[in-house]
Amino acid sequence: MKRFRPGIVPTLVVALLLPVLVSLGFWQLGRGAEKSALLQTYSERRVAEPMASTELQHSADPAFRRVRLHGQFDASHSLLLDNRQRDGKVGVELLQPFQDQATGLWLLINRGWLPWPDRRTAPQFTTPHQALSLDAWVYVPPGATFQLQADPDTTTWPQLVTAVVPSKLWTALDREGFAYELRAETGPATYQADWPVVAMGPEKHIAYAVQWFAMSIALFGLYLYLGWHNAKEKHHGSGHESTQHV
Repeated sequence: MKRFRPGIVPTLVVALLLPVLVSLGFWQLGRGAEKSALLQTYSERRVAEPMASTELQHSADPAFRRVRLHGQFDASHSLLLDNRQRDGKVGVELLQPFQDQATGLWLLINRGWLPWPDRRTAPQFTTPHQALSLDAWVYVPPGATFQLQADPDTTTWPQLVTAVVPSKLWTALDREGFAYELRAETGPATYQADWPVVAMGPEKHIAYAVQWFAMSIALFGLYLYLGWHNAKEKHHGSGHESTQHV
């Protein structure tokens, strides 16, 4: 039976890295499962009939549910969500407060994507001034990402932002508002409203998991090879020394 002598340092390195690599692999598998469930939920709710706006506040799980609204946009407090791309073109998404007439509740409606090819000039958009009806769906981000989120500057509008936090907007404006962004469905009040549900599909997470597990196997295989190789070298060295003494 071969002896196994990997050494202290390689053993410590493997003991530290191997659990991390395996954990990352299982974490990616978990994320893939979450994305699959998210897509399934999205598909089911996106074909359902829109709920009334009065039901929205009482929904225990509003994510991706369609809702029918009737009210008016607030053109004075627009947010431009930066670094949004469509078909390789750079642009922004336009979000504006919308007050629903049935409930009096304020909602932050994403009206869609606008191109912004020249940063020296502001994106151009218009806002309907009359009351209108529209269908939208509740967007809940699949997992929180770390971004620096400054409080809205209530003196300068429209505002260019990198993340949308409706609660901070309602606090700054001293209004009672819904906690999540709503994305408008294509209609007279929207711009380009082809919404990607998730930034990364479940197949990408599975591919990343395979990579982490492959790295784990490679690390463990190298550890085994090093241990047997060192034992073999030490055994040959000991045999050579015994021959010289004889």
